[in-house]
Order: sequence, then C-alpha cells, then structure tokens
Amino acid sequence: MKILITGGAGYIGGELTYQLANHDDVEEVVVYDNLNRGNYNLFISNRNRITNDKVRFVYGDLLDSRTLKSAIKGIDVVYHLAAKVTNPFETVDTNVFEQVNHWGTAEVVALVEETETVKKFYYLSSTAVYGFSAKGEFLTEDSRLNPRSFYGISKMRGEEQVARLLEKIDGAIIRCGNVYGYTPSIRFDSVINRFAFDSNFNNRISIHGNGKQSRSFIHVSKLMTLLEDLRNDKVPNGIYNFADKNLQILDLVDVFKEVYPELEFIFINQHLDLRDLTIDLDLKLKEYISVSDSDFKEEILAMKNESFSF
Repeated sequence: MKILITGGAGYIGGELTYQLANHDDVEEVVVYDNLNRGNYNLFISNRNRITNDKVRFVYGDLLDSRTLKSAIKGIDVVYHLAAKVTNPFETVDTNVFEQVNHWGTAEVVALVEETETVKKFYYLSSTAVYGFSAKGEFLTEDSRLNPRSFYGISKMRGEEQVARLLEKIDGAIIRCGNVYGYTPSIRFDSVINRFAFDSNFNNRISIHGNGKQSRSFIHVSKLMTLLEDLRNDKVPNGIYNFADKNLQILDLVDVFKEVYPELEFIFINQHLDLRDLTIDLDLKLKEYISVSDSDFKEEILAMKNESFSF
C-alpha cells in the first residue's frame, strides 16, 4: 500500500507519517508539504526519525499541479490534511484560506480523479463548518452548516469538492473537534496546547471573553488511531464528526489550576459572552470503531511530565 499525506510534516501529518510507516502493509508514505510553518521536526526528531526507506518527502504547494500530479502517481490511499490553519475562528487572510483550503482541495481532488490507482481518500475537515451551536445544543452530522469564519467557509467548500469524489471511490470526511496533545510538531495556537505551554513556562494564561464558551475537543492520539483504522475498510463512505469532550474554557482553567497550583490567569474582554460550538458525543463513528475514554487531567499531566523538557 502506497500512501500520500498532504500536510505530512505538520502537527497531525507528521505523527500520522510516523505511525503509518511502521505498519507492515504500508510500502511507502509520500509526505507532500510546503513547510510554510517552518516546521522541520519530522526530519530531525529522534522520536519520529524514520529508520527505514519507506518515507519519501516531496516539497510542493497544493496548487503546484505538476509536482502534485507526480506525487500522486502510483498512490493507493490519500490523506488530505494540508490546510491553512491559524485559529478556527480567524477572520483575516481570507484569500489565503480560500486558495489553500478550497481551491487547493479542488486541485487534489481533480488530480485523484485523473489517476486510476487511488482507491481511498480521507479529508480532515473541522467542526468549524457548523459555525456555532445554541446553548445546550449538540450538533450532529445532519445539523445545518453555517460557518462564521473564513476558515470554516473554506473547509466547507473543500468538503463539497471531496463529496463529489466520494461518489466514485471509498473515503470519508472527518469533521474534527479542537485537537490537542503532544507531537514533535505540536501547534501552540490551539487553546489547550497554548494553555499547556503558558502554564508550564509563563505561569499565566489568558482567557478571551468570560470563559463560559464551550468547545469540542479530541486528543491527537485518538485522532491517530482513527486515521490509521480508516484505511482498513471499517468505516463506510460518509461524513463523520469526531471529538470526545465538550468543555467550557473555564473547565480547562480549573484543570490547569490543579496541575499548576500557582497558576495565574487573566481575562481579555471579559464582558464578551462568546458562542459555543459543541457536538453530540454519541458519534456515528462509534458504530465502526472504538473510542477509548480518557481523563483530561491525566492528559495534561502527561504533557507536563513527558513533553516539556523543563
């Protein structure tokens, strides 16, 4: 099995590259990435150094049709992870979001349609396509899409491109909650990872709004398990939400205070009551795969004790 991972050097892609390369049924993993985040950890991390010849790196953009077409040649499975991501509710760089997340996805889909070898295609989307949820509402895959950010709009349009492809080949669209947890290419612009860094090194975290807004979350290790399992024909074609926790920001703060008793926190624009975005945790995916329970405090302790060097 030959696998292409767009965004394969990123936060999620780098870990997926490492995991897949260690499966006996995987012949080659092609990492397609433009390294625009300046993240080279896949290539230098002791933990993720690949000791065999299974991994091949291709430097390129999604809209670089010639390079992308060459990278897709002979591929059996595509994981499309590459995206412009800063914050799911970012409201700047509208053109970049559209070019990368929408038209970049359209380019990947078009080139996959041209090849006869790709049999499976998996697209990592986001719960940001829903926009927001009402207080006490838990969104399902059947909920109306109403993205409220340029990021969410671009991911929704990317989904439209992929949905057309999934009428022809196997695959799935995964609407992921806010991903957290350590990998060598960890992002620190997501709320839990940012809190973990600031708690450990600055002893202070910043809370935007009054902190009563709720979000859906999933640990990166569980996302890895899902992505690895997808290629084994367990999950039918379709669109799936994926998260295992709905937590208020203040709930996060409480746990970080337990882990770091001297932690300080400040509010920014505390008068703002920001909107919720929570999903129904009775996931459709649970019909096909198991999602293990985990203790959030234990996960934060692991980040403190195992991930940070001081």
